Amino acid sequence: MQTLKRAARLERGAVALAVAGLALTSLVFSSAASATAMLPSGGVEKPPGGTVTETGSTLLYPLFNLWAGGYGTTYPSVTIQTAGTGSGTGISEATNGTIDIGASDAYLSPSDVTAYNVPGVLSHLKLSGKVLSEIYQGTVTKWNASQIASLNPGVTLPSIPIVTLHRSDSSGDTFLFTTYLSKTDPSGWGTKIGFNTTVPWPAAPGALGEEGNSGMVSGCKATPGCIAYIGISYLTQALQSGLGYAQLENAKGQYVVPTPASIAAEAAAFVKKTPANGTISLIYGPASGGYPIINYEYAIVNAKQSSSSTAKNVRSVLEWAVNLTDGNSASYLAQVNFEALPPSVVAQSLKQIKKIK
Repeated sequence: MQTLKRAARLERGAVALAVAGLALTSLVFSSAASATAMLPSGGVEKPPGGTVTETGSTLLYPLFNLWAGGYGTTYPSVTIQTAGTGSGTGISEATNGTIDIGASDAYLSPSDVTAYNVPGVLSHLKLSGKVLSEIYQGTVTKWNASQIASLNPGVTLPSIPIVTLHRSDSSGDTFLFTTYLSKTDPSGWGTKIGFNTTVPWPAAPGALGEEGNSGMVSGCKATPGCIAYIGISYLTQALQSGLGYAQLENAKGQYVVPTPASIAAEAAAFVKKTPANGTISLIYGPASGGYPIINYEYAIVNAKQSSSSTAKNVRSVLEWAVNLTDGNSASYLAQVNFEALPPSVVAQSLKQIKKIK
């Protein structure tokens, strides 16, 4: 990640857009608590017109599609072209100027839900980061293993193999999930594997790589015994596919599912710690009742654009996106299980947007 951070200081900014969570399917992601946004004087800039291109995070992809339609209703002179290619691609293509906005689940990377396909189990299984680390390292290999059973007394677990699913593409969700594993198992996963948008996945029995969040959902649906991490904007799709999702252990030792309240609680603990550029990890924070895998969702944008008209178009789109009466309103965010940014983070985002020239 060091090369990415150096590039960001030189020529690129990360604009926080919303708060999201990761779900395990068996993880879920969502956004931070809502508040009143401060717009630049004159409100959202009127764009000159043209096309704004966006690619990257598959977690953000459903929201950007909603935003494209909503923004276009007010500003029909601008077309927003979207693509879900993974956070790594969004970061790299924004850096080299191939696209205007790179969508990322983590500040230069993402957020999630842990989902699973365990026949006969309908409850939200409790899973700790340490046990998830052991599962993904291939040392806990069956669903009725003592490490899982001890966390779930009274639940009848089948003696079937666990099949781990991971993202084969460069993914912000991978960044967030492996950050959680690294923080909860620092001497194991943290030392041996670490975190990034791609990692050297251990050779767990039957492990499968899938592309994008949709691939994780469909792959888990087709694989009894699977466990996968999935962005919260795909939670409805996961539930429709018959997948369950986990209660994850937070830093207080509480087992929590991702809800607006648990996501907001976790985010609130980081608001005063959020730096001016918005780049901060929100994983495994100190909040009681907080869901431990959340993050700000980011737009990665070059500060120096190819023309003043392109800069105005990009600024206008991002100003609209963070405005609570527009893109950051519940009418858009609730459709993908996101939450709005806290007011101080909105103000920081607007300052970053103003730097786009």
